[in-house]
Amino acid sequence: MKFTDGYWRKRDGITVLHPAHVVDSSTAPDSLTVYAATKPVRGRGDTLNAPLITVTLAAPAPDVIRVTIDHFQGSVAQFPNFSITSSPVDVAVDAVSLTSGALTARFSDGEHWGLDFLVDGKRITGSGWKGMGVVDTLAGEHFVHEQLDIGVGETVYGLGERFGPLVKNGQSIDVWNEDGGTSSEQAYKNVPFYLTTGGYGVLVDHPGKVSFEVASEMVSRTQFSVAGQSLSYLIIHGPTPADVIRKYTALTGRPALPPAWSFGLWLTTSFTTSYDEDTVNTFIDGMAERDLPLSVFHFDTFWMREFSWCDFEWDTRTFPDPPGMLKRLAGRGLKVCLWINPYIAQRSALFAEGREKGYLVKRANGDVFQWDLWQAGMGLVDFTNPEARAWYSDKLRVLVEMGVDAFKSDFGERVPTDVVWHDGSDPERMHNYYTQIYNQVVFDVLRSAKGEGEAVLFARSATVGGQQFPVHWGGDNSSTYESMAESLRGGLSLMSSGFGFWSHDIGGFEGMPDPAVFKRWIAFGLLSSHSRLHGSTSYRVPWNFDDESSDVLRSFTHLKYSLMPYLFGAAREAHETGLPVMRPMVLGFPGDPAVNYLDRQYLLGGDLLVAPVFSTAGEVSYYLPAGRWTSFLTGDVIEGPRWVDEVHGFGSVPLLVRPGAAIPVGARVDRPDYDYRDGVTLRLFEPPANGTQTVTVPGPAEAETVFSVQWHGETVRVERAGAELPWNVQLGTTVTEVPATENSCTLTTE
Repeated sequence: MKFTDGYWRKRDGITVLHPAHVVDSSTAPDSLTVYAATKPVRGRGDTLNAPLITVTLAAPAPDVIRVTIDHFQGSVAQFPNFSITSSPVDVAVDAVSLTSGALTARFSDGEHWGLDFLVDGKRITGSGWKGMGVVDTLAGEHFVHEQLDIGVGETVYGLGERFGPLVKNGQSIDVWNEDGGTSSEQAYKNVPFYLTTGGYGVLVDHPGKVSFEVASEMVSRTQFSVAGQSLSYLIIHGPTPADVIRKYTALTGRPALPPAWSFGLWLTTSFTTSYDEDTVNTFIDGMAERDLPLSVFHFDTFWMREFSWCDFEWDTRTFPDPPGMLKRLAGRGLKVCLWINPYIAQRSALFAEGREKGYLVKRANGDVFQWDLWQAGMGLVDFTNPEARAWYSDKLRVLVEMGVDAFKSDFGERVPTDVVWHDGSDPERMHNYYTQIYNQVVFDVLRSAKGEGEAVLFARSATVGGQQFPVHWGGDNSSTYESMAESLRGGLSLMSSGFGFWSHDIGGFEGMPDPAVFKRWIAFGLLSSHSRLHGSTSYRVPWNFDDESSDVLRSFTHLKYSLMPYLFGAAREAHETGLPVMRPMVLGFPGDPAVNYLDRQYLLGGDLLVAPVFSTAGEVSYYLPAGRWTSFLTGDVIEGPRWVDEVHGFGSVPLLVRPGAAIPVGARVDRPDYDYRDGVTLRLFEPPANGTQTVTVPGPAEAETVFSVQWHGETVRVERAGAELPWNVQLGTTVTEVPATENSCTLTTE
């Protein structure tokens, strides 16, 4: 929200109080509170009719400082609130400053207002004159805003899944979940967190609507504002963007580790298409006949009867034997996913039950909230009611016991604000937060039934903390190159917001993609953390496009499965540290300013660079940072830093290996879940003159094999820690087989 009319004036009907003079402060062992008058106080008379703004500093974790700005403190406490984990920290406090780890927040003493954030004495950002403000409007609305300085050349990322430019400078963004597709300013996954190349990140601790003006009102500042009389935010020191992500996810939660099978190829019925068990088997048979290894089959909305979503009952007109069908699919080695949402149509038998028991969200007069959007007369499950959560969970548990392995937890954005919640939650704060409870309920059902490491969702909506319940997909895109590019921007923006796993509809959701679009999207989709073929009104089996589509899908599916030792290692890293599997280039190369605006390429894990092709002719341009990069597919070496222009056929894509990388390659291409250690090949690329690198190859459960790669001039020595499995080492084009009884080898580079 913008409050100013140019630099000097406020907008009509708006008055703003700004802290101007620190008149007093108080300290505690772990906090500092300052009392700031909104005008200089030079005598007793200046204390009359003089508002005070109270600013409190605290340290929830090392290198993290919370800032709370209060005007009136008599308001009733509102909830829900984000779950933020504190950790022990040594805090140093004096009358004007608080230090947490390497980060210090320091107020200007006396009449010259300012709040600076410093690392080792260097200012990384701060709130200067008129940065903080308490706003009143003629309509009786109240807001609090803060403005943090943006340095010259500093770029801003995050704020959830946003489909516009990856760099947020110059944008006005409202954090408010909407079902708006992928081609607008709206987003399904809104996260009031951003990070910058200035060495820090910011989390606004407000689960409701937060308005951001990123160099779009005050062009040298990021402003954020919330309704009410109080605002709280956390400054997180990096120093790198990757460090900020690690520390942010330590506060808000790190992703669960998805099961290995979920990284395989998913095929769906699509949305409004006609299907039954015979149709499903035709798809599965067709994939098998073409050597297209499938891991998951997904049943979309019409597994239930029309006008009945959700009653969690199979439409027996189409599926007369659901338990038998699920058993037959499992016998073919397939996992099964079902579409669900948190809305209960009036025709559903669950509506009457939910109404009678108070499980549906109500209006102030006690009526059940209903409308006809999406499903006729639908109500909304009130997940703030523990009994409603248990009721909903029980319905899902029946399906899991029947043989269902995963749920696509769709929707969760259309949450009204003119309602009353069972637990008294504030409707404005619950609008975005609803998805957090919804997805947790679904995830917990799977986790309790399947065990740790076996639960996975395909979720659309999210907010802060939603990264704990993977996987998320990008929503309703279109079947065009432009939508393919906007999907990637949305994913990279989400990855910049603490989410570790992400997917998208290969070929686009709306419309029937041109075969060229479909084939280009296949490469992008299979080089994403999760890969799903899905559409709206048409089937997404490759033979519906052209013969080459099956060849392209086979090639990239085999490639992904062979890369699973590397990808599952990246997945474990996401689970343990919060660093996403798919990464904006700025996370991997924070010292190279040329990567800051790149949104048509990404890192897959720490060592592979992917540049999807967004043209039928195969023309693609991408940037390589410094060093000798190697094409994973051809072995060609390209020296960076430079821009590269290439032309690729449908069976190829720029897939470059970082200099000095050791990539473990698996021995199987028929499935994603196997013992990655068995027959693994270690591919070594552009070794440095000297150095040691550790490569961990994950195995089943917690098992793993660790390799030590030691570079000494022209000699490479590889040692394996105590494994009894066969393995290979590949240097350039030379493959050396090492018997299972040996644990080390020495190679001479060519």
